[in-house]
Amino acid sequence: MNQTKKKEGLSRLFEIAGQKKGLLVMAGVLSAGSAMCMLVPYWAVYEVLKELLTHGGNPAASDGAVMIRWGWIAFGGLVGGLVLLYAALMSSHIAAFRILYGLRVRLSEHIGRLPLGYLNNTSTGAIKKTMDQNIEKIEGFIAHTIPDLVNVVATVAVMLAIFFSLDAWLTAVCLAVVVVSLFLQFSNFMGKRAREFMGIYYDAQEKMSASAVQYVRGMPVVKIFGQSVRSFRQFNAEIQAYKTFALKCCDTYQNGMIAFTVLLNSMVTFILPMGILLMQASPQSMSLAVVWLFFIIMGPGMASPVYKLTFLGGNTRDIDEGVKRIDRILGKKPVPEAEHPQVPTSYDVEFRHVSFSYENTEQGTRTEALRDVSFTAPQGEITALVGPSGSGKSTIANLIPRFWDVEQGEIRIGGVDIRQIATEKLMDMVSFVFQDTFLFYDTLYENIAVGSPTATQEKVIAAAKAAQCHDFIERLPQGYDTRIGDKGVYLSGGEAQRICVARAILKNAPILVLDEATAFADPENEYKMQMALQSLIKDKTVIVIAHRLSSIISAHQIVVMKEGRIAQCGKHEVLSVTEGIYKKMWDAYTSAYHWTLNKN
Repeated sequence: MNQTKKKEGLSRLFEIAGQKKGLLVMAGVLSAGSAMCMLVPYWAVYEVLKELLTHGGNPAASDGAVMIRWGWIAFGGLVGGLVLLYAALMSSHIAAFRILYGLRVRLSEHIGRLPLGYLNNTSTGAIKKTMDQNIEKIEGFIAHTIPDLVNVVATVAVMLAIFFSLDAWLTAVCLAVVVVSLFLQFSNFMGKRAREFMGIYYDAQEKMSASAVQYVRGMPVVKIFGQSVRSFRQFNAEIQAYKTFALKCCDTYQNGMIAFTVLLNSMVTFILPMGILLMQASPQSMSLAVVWLFFIIMGPGMASPVYKLTFLGGNTRDIDEGVKRIDRILGKKPVPEAEHPQVPTSYDVEFRHVSFSYENTEQGTRTEALRDVSFTAPQGEITALVGPSGSGKSTIANLIPRFWDVEQGEIRIGGVDIRQIATEKLMDMVSFVFQDTFLFYDTLYENIAVGSPTATQEKVIAAAKAAQCHDFIERLPQGYDTRIGDKGVYLSGGEAQRICVARAILKNAPILVLDEATAFADPENEYKMQMALQSLIKDKTVIVIAHRLSSIISAHQIVVMKEGRIAQCGKHEVLSVTEGIYKKMWDAYTSAYHWTLNKN
């Protein structure tokens, strides 16, 4: 089967613009009309000059009424051109903003359906730049480039038509200068080397953006250790690389740009000798003198639309590179959906011979995370995952909601393979409380309501009370309407984590994954949160990633991980007295209580 070749370059940009074809056709027609109206004043100047030169020996004999009429015609053409241009830009901007809205929504939804592996292999700065700057540049193409392109083409076409109607030889000179200039410019900026430079330019920008995000996020560490942007080696290196490329780019394009500018601005240099030759051939022709004067005045005017045309070409190359990066994201395959989705009737979570590796497509590497993992987390019971760092605990938790798909084996919920459950339904079944909390730049009420956007205010407040959040929220300036990060309002680690617990309580999903939900709680509030979690986990399938072993002593089952495999499985009472990894971890944990800080 032949696959349709994916469009690129201008054809791809026009394909995107075609989503609002009617508005853009209207914008093009209005823009062409504006171009023709804007040339009316120049024709009026020609008619006035002709009238004056025709009666050069006796200016008083010139027809003043005719010249005044042409003056009003020029004014009318100018006003009409401005009105039509305004209408054209309004039409193109409405089309652009509607297309951009749809594109941003589509891109956001697509990223939301991609496996987390894609996000792990791609920097936040690169994605941010694509969703922000690259999409925004499409607005420039649709709202400005298309109307300007039509305007330029119409202007040049009408000017050439006028020029040819006056004198073919002088027109040929102007046209030759324009063609040679365009050839120099397009060979300079639109060739293979230019495409390579544009790719390098975008790569450098994305790397610099990603490093900038890391630099800002790591500012506390930078300040504590007295570092500066120059000491932050990666960020500094990306800035230096961008500077080096920018200078190289300027040096490369310098000669071609100078030649193009000088030649295009030298239109009169070529018109003058051609006019002299024509005048020598017909020395008594007054009309030829008028035409020659008109070309001297109007010929250089062709430079303006030609300049605009070449800059439109350069901007289009820039926009096209951004569109390629948008298409690259849209081309990534999302997590596949089941053709005939099933709905489980119970919520046991079962791993059957699951193996999984993290893959870095850019570097071509694979890191094995799980090997032949099999266990069952029964509904209504607590299953704890413990083990050294990098043993695969978080990977097990992330595979349950299909953040990635397993390579071998299967994961079942209520006997149904999770790949046969609709993603939206699966998300409704699973609730997460991560150790690394994330709060939106929004009110505390909305941060909790994320767990269930349709919940009533009473239910949101009840969830906050159950998570021991209500008291400290009420003490804030605007209570639940307080915006995080606004006017110096920030939460401690324990408070932020309790907001996340409140989300999970409000969601009330049948499967709950806890990544040490009490890690940041002080001793007083840890007991309260434990009580809140006790009510939260009732009749639910609970999987706890445990770092503080005291928090999972009462777990119904403890799965001990080592190097991606299950090393031990059982209850605390048995594992803590049986030689193995868990006993070593427990002994080390209990001995830590006797550790003291000495001056010696």
